[in-house]
Amino acid sequence: MARIHPFRAWRFAPAAGDPSNLLTQPYDKISPEMQERYFSLSPYNLAHVIRGRSLPSDSDADNVYTRAAAHLNDWIASGILAREPEPALFAYFQKFQEPESSRTYLRKGLIALGEVEDYSRGTVYRHELTHSGPKRDRLELLRHTRAHFGQLFMLYDDPLLEVDALLDRAASGAPLTRLHDEYGAEHSLWPIRDPAEIERIRLLLAPHKLLIADGHHRYETAIAFRDENPGLAGAHRVMMTLVNMSSPGLLILPTHRVVAGLPDFDASRVLSRASEVFQVEELPSLDALRARLDSAPSGRVCFGGLFQGHSGCFAFAAGSDGLDVAVLHDVFLARVLGLSPDAVRDERHIRYIRGFQVAAEQVAASGAQAAFLLRPLQVRQVADVAFAGGVMPQKSTDFYPKLLSGMTIYRLEE
Repeated sequence: MARIHPFRAWRFAPAAGDPSNLLTQPYDKISPEMQERYFSLSPYNLAHVIRGRSLPSDSDADNVYTRAAAHLNDWIASGILAREPEPALFAYFQKFQEPESSRTYLRKGLIALGEVEDYSRGTVYRHELTHSGPKRDRLELLRHTRAHFGQLFMLYDDPLLEVDALLDRAASGAPLTRLHDEYGAEHSLWPIRDPAEIERIRLLLAPHKLLIADGHHRYETAIAFRDENPGLAGAHRVMMTLVNMSSPGLLILPTHRVVAGLPDFDASRVLSRASEVFQVEELPSLDALRARLDSAPSGRVCFGGLFQGHSGCFAFAAGSDGLDVAVLHDVFLARVLGLSPDAVRDERHIRYIRGFQVAAEQVAASGAQAAFLLRPLQVRQVADVAFAGGVMPQKSTDFYPKLLSGMTIYRLEE
């Protein structure tokens, strides 16, 4: 049973300035360049809290986490952050255009608190493995601030679109917040304060299983923090945005893999080994490779590869059913390249890149040894794996666009 709850969210007050100067992409999407830009936009930009700058003088008493907590407390004391007057749910809509396409989408989400439950209880399901480093980092931030600044992205399945209809009704008035992010996506927020509407939504969602679309690290961090603090009020709940997987506003982009720094890497030897497992097809150009992937049968394994020292592009196909990303990791990365699961988990020798062209350019531009190009997954493929108890490799999905951090904030003590 999915148990969701309204809450008295903290939000940036008008005195803080333009919301587009305050809200950010999720912490793990903030590059050093983005961090500097966010810092320059406003002293109240949320990056100061969720992705603060480390200093050479950092100590146990003064570090990125203690400064994050100090910023949060100062902003509350000075009125930069204000608390909602009563418990509410929130309709959170994102209007956006698909990258490298003219197609537009409208994704409808519901911000609420959800219970922090172990996967074994059969309510919350994961679909990806996680990395150890981000969980250590997020746990330290949560220990110091005792607040959640970004929502977990959760999916449920409501083919009748009953919750979506209630969200549409909530979104008929003027929004509390509306802004455009750096990628051109429009983000809008409306409160749902009527107790009868809140209870109706809670009852509609109660029978559903929840699937983590984005935020595995933060959810597992919330579990760890709950276990550390069994007596802390609010630690058993976490902030999430729930989106109907049956609605038309979902878009998953592929996350490509770039490999570098492998000792004794030899592309010809790698291709020879790969030919023992895959049907290997050399193609003359990146456009030809893209067309080959687009035309590959759904449900049959096919992914692309580019290699240092080879001007051609390669398609790797397998005769068996399966997910491209799982076969890439389990067979190509592990058996052909010899990358261990620990190396992948700790992100040694592997980087994750959005954008077909950008990933391909890494081989020539950044000295990468190989780039592996993937087709996007469909949401039903993700759900089928997760609800069957399976998991996919790290960063198998990229639900686009991201949920902005700072739309609402949840302090655990309250």
